[in-house]
Amino acid sequence: MMRRVLAFLLALTATTFVHAQFRNGSALDALEDSETVRAFKEHVSYLASAELEGRKAGSEGEKLAADYVAERLKEYGIDLLSPEGGSTFGLVKGADTLQSRNVLGFLQGWDKSMNGRYIVVGARLDNLGTDTLTVDGEPLRRIYYGANGNASGLAMMLELAQKLSYARTLLRRSVLFVAFGASQETCAGSWYFLNRAFADADCIDAMVNLDMLGSGADTFYAYPSANEDLSILVQSLKTELLPVQATLVGTEPYPGDHRAFYDKEIPSVLFTTGRYPEYNTGRDSWEILDYDGMERELEYVYNFVQRLCNGPRPLFRSDDAARGADRSADVVAFSDVDTKPMFLNSTDPRVFLEKWVYQYLKYPEYAVDNGIQGRVLVDFVINEKGEVEDVQVARGIHASLDEEAIRVVSASPKWRPGRHRGKKVKVAMTVAVEFRLEKKGTFGINGKTIK
Repeated sequence: MMRRVLAFLLALTATTFVHAQFRNGSALDALEDSETVRAFKEHVSYLASAELEGRKAGSEGEKLAADYVAERLKEYGIDLLSPEGGSTFGLVKGADTLQSRNVLGFLQGWDKSMNGRYIVVGARLDNLGTDTLTVDGEPLRRIYYGANGNASGLAMMLELAQKLSYARTLLRRSVLFVAFGASQETCAGSWYFLNRAFADADCIDAMVNLDMLGSGADTFYAYPSANEDLSILVQSLKTELLPVQATLVGTEPYPGDHRAFYDKEIPSVLFTTGRYPEYNTGRDSWEILDYDGMERELEYVYNFVQRLCNGPRPLFRSDDAARGADRSADVVAFSDVDTKPMFLNSTDPRVFLEKWVYQYLKYPEYAVDNGIQGRVLVDFVINEKGEVEDVQVARGIHASLDEEAIRVVSASPKWRPGRHRGKKVKVAMTVAVEFRLEKKGTFGINGKTIK
């Protein structure tokens, strides 16, 4: 009898723990979750809990969220640059002054010649808080939980920090992880960070903003703030076998902390799954998020940030305007054209790489002998006849590899031309041609080892 009672108590304790950890989640469903999905659920279930009361800027809930982010960053091996309770700042609202806060974490790159340059990964910390409704004559308190907006982005930042911490020996630049307070209040936290709190703002090479990422990977967007090089980087990742690809958009989905960096002429990109029916309502709760989709998005963002950390110095060309002026005004960007050019009946640039470029590419002997490898970004234009023209290296590695990439792209067969507003047009494209050495005397193309 005593054993039965003990077994019952143990089972009851285990059930209570599962529900405490995942709030309203099913214990059976949780058993099938990956480690990353479990972590996402744990982060969001706390950050979007009733205890934090919607994390309004200047509230105790925002402070609790800041404390949670700081603790998780420390747990993941990230150094904290902000003091306990966050880096606080005042914000005047009418006759009142509220005190908000940023949380700042630091991961140092390994390359002493480049780790004084920074990539900022940011996410909005606050949400709308609470208000009071009258229902049947009775006051009813409503909480804006902010699960997707933006506990999802904070959770993504935390898990990205852990993945990058594991890979710290592969990162040349340093990474700053920033949870921005009072973002709903005219992006005050990001402005304060750039203009008052961080003395080395001139050393920031790029900013990645993670905001509202829980609506599902089918609506995963990248907004590069009109920066051509960031657009090229998004396009180059299309050649990678990633679980999801970001859709490049030229129109800002909504304002966010990336704007403060854009105003400082720091290249910035917003990753988001866009607005959703529960946006800024009391229904934006833990249960609505697509955590499996977030896991796929995390893999993409991880690869994107790694590219930023390990890119050339300077990371972005300073002659963007001159680069755009090299081409006439009648050339339309690949991301903007109505009907994209097709190679072998496909609009996917990977088909061009796999069926043409990597079939005919020859690794230069000099580069093999000297261990030179990497990705060459090649710009080119598909004209109204489907011919490849104006082939040039956007970002090179070595003259031998650059010349070989230009040779193969220039020799391309005809494409089906793109159309814009019903007419055939010239379309500007970029592909990343990869040269990778496997071992002495061999090299890899598209995952294959060639003698």
